[in-house]
Amino acid sequence: MSIKDITVVITSFKSEKKIRNCLNSIDKQCEVINVENSNNQDYKKKIEHEFKNVKCILTGENLGYGKANNVGLKEVKTKYALILNPDTKLSNETLEGFLNLANKKKDFAIIGPGIVDGESNSMGEDKVRLVKSVKGYAMFLNLSEFKEIGFFDENIFFFLEEIDLCKRLINKNKKIYLSKQITVYHEGGLSHDSSFNYEMELSRNWHWMWSTFYYNRKYRGFLLSLIVVGPKLFSSIFKFFIFFIFRNKEKKEIYYQRFSGLINSIFGKASWYRPKV
Repeated sequence: MSIKDITVVITSFKSEKKIRNCLNSIDKQCEVINVENSNNQDYKKKIEHEFKNVKCILTGENLGYGKANNVGLKEVKTKYALILNPDTKLSNETLEGFLNLANKKKDFAIIGPGIVDGESNSMGEDKVRLVKSVKGYAMFLNLSEFKEIGFFDENIFFFLEEIDLCKRLINKNKKIYLSKQITVYHEGGLSHDSSFNYEMELSRNWHWMWSTFYYNRKYRGFLLSLIVVGPKLFSSIFKFFIFFIFRNKEKKEIYYQRFSGLINSIFGKASWYRPKV
């Protein structure tokens, strides 16, 4: 096995300032598919001109994280795919680390890194262990293990899509590993340019609540999911009125979006909210 057996898939949206550090950290032998959730032709030209190993696919609209990743994964011809967020960076040993572990654990479905920004996840003394899920910012996929279940649930626009994917794998007795020996650096919550922070915050709050109920309903049923999200619903209503009284417009809008996302999910509405940028 070699680095040429890996294709990196990166989904981006308004991430031009962030993604360059990520792309610069990837070995140039490795093909990269960048799925850009827009129709930004200038972005595509710049990225493909600057990085010869990158193929940029424009979706034409914001499809969300999971569905856009599926677009990229369907283009992959190699045995393995590495999903990255735009605000990640690889060390010089990251790709070799994934390949070495893949050679030892040939039955794996996903490998996740156990070290982020130099701080190790809490894993005890085990350097490699089986887990039920990994974080979505960096996922090393053995594509042959996904033939039965497919990739991400495209109903989920944002949040919990990787948890849902991992749960479906576990339900089919597939193996997910977390490795303390593999390093991926992650800024966290900074995949987009900072000028869009507030609008993206509104979007995150809407989709967090929508996805929370959707995920719970998918695996626990409607009534139990209502019990799980009930406190979140009443908390959102209460805080909305508190910030309305104190005329804090930004906070009021955040809790309104939480309430809206949850209500839409409870009534079976699609995940329709899109960042207004």
